[in-house]
Amino acid sequence: MQKVVTLTVNPTIDKSTTVDSVASEIKLRCTMPTFDPGGGGINVSRAIKKLGGESVAVYTQGGGPGDMLFKLLAEEEITQHPVPIAGMTRENLTVFEETTTLQYRFGMPGPLLSEGEMEACIQATVALEADFIVASGSLSSEMPVDYYARLAERVNGKGGKLIVDTSGPALGALVNKHVFLLKPNLHELQLLTGEEFTGERRLKETAQAYIRSGLSEVLVISMGSGGALLVTADDYIEMRPPVVPIKSKVGAGDSMVGGIVWALAQGRDLADAMRYGVAAGSAAVMTPGTELCRKEDVEDIYPQVKRV
Repeated sequence: MQKVVTLTVNPTIDKSTTVDSVASEIKLRCTMPTFDPGGGGINVSRAIKKLGGESVAVYTQGGGPGDMLFKLLAEEEITQHPVPIAGMTRENLTVFEETTTLQYRFGMPGPLLSEGEMEACIQATVALEADFIVASGSLSSEMPVDYYARLAERVNGKGGKLIVDTSGPALGALVNKHVFLLKPNLHELQLLTGEEFTGERRLKETAQAYIRSGLSEVLVISMGSGGALLVTADDYIEMRPPVVPIKSKVGAGDSMVGGIVWALAQGRDLADAMRYGVAAGSAAVMTPGTELCRKEDVEDIYPQVKRV
C-alpha cells in the first residue's frame, strides 16, 4: 500500500448521546456519552484503518481535549503526528432524539492558530513525503481561506497527490492550484460555480470546465443517498449505492474519502476507487454516532454499487 498522510487543522472530540425528547427550559436526561476522535482528516485515517489500511494523521493538539484526542487515536491504533498548539482542541456534540429519530449536531469553533502553528502543520505534512495527502475538514477560527491552497503549492513540488475535502471560500481558493482530487458535494459545487444545475449535461460541462481551468485533475461530487459523480477532463461516471438503513450520517463523507484513498493506495483505478468509496460512505450511515464504516458492510455493499 502506498503511503497516505491526512491533515486535520481543526480536529475535535465528537461527543454523542441520546435523549427521549428535546425540549427547552428543562434539564434533559441523556444516556452515557460516547467519545470519538473527529475532524475531517482524522476521520479519513480512522476509516482507512477500519478498511485494513494505514495512514499517518497530522493534526493540531491543544489542552486537555487534545490529550484526550491523542489517547482516543492511540486506542484505535492510528499512527499520529500531533502538532502542539497554545489553544484548546474543540469538542462537538451530537444528540439523537429517540421519539423522532432526529439527530441534532452542534459544531464548535476551533482555536486560533498562530502563523507558526499553521506553518508547522504544513511542514509536518510535507516532510512525511506521502504518495497521497488528504487535507480534509473545516479551517480553524480566522485561518486564511487560502491555507489549503498554500499546502497545494508545497505538495506540488514533492510529487505527492493532494486530495482536499473542504467547502466555502477555502474551496474557491484552490482554483488554478492543480489539486489531484476534490470532493465537493453538489451544494458546495453550486456555491463555487454560482449555478443551479437543472440538468446533467450542464453539470458535466461546468465540472469539466473547472477541471480544464486547473482546479483539480478529478472531481468527486457526492450526492448523498444518490451516490456520487466522478468527473475528469475525459470521463463522467455516476455510481449509485443500494438503499441501506440509516442510523447516523456523521462521517459518511469522510468514510467515502477514506474508501477512495484506501483503494487508490492499493493501486486500483479511479472508477473502482470511487465505487469502493461510495460503498464506504453508504456503510457509514448504517452505524450509530460517529462510528464510521465497518469493513464487512463495505465489502457487502461494494458489488451492489451500480455504474449508471
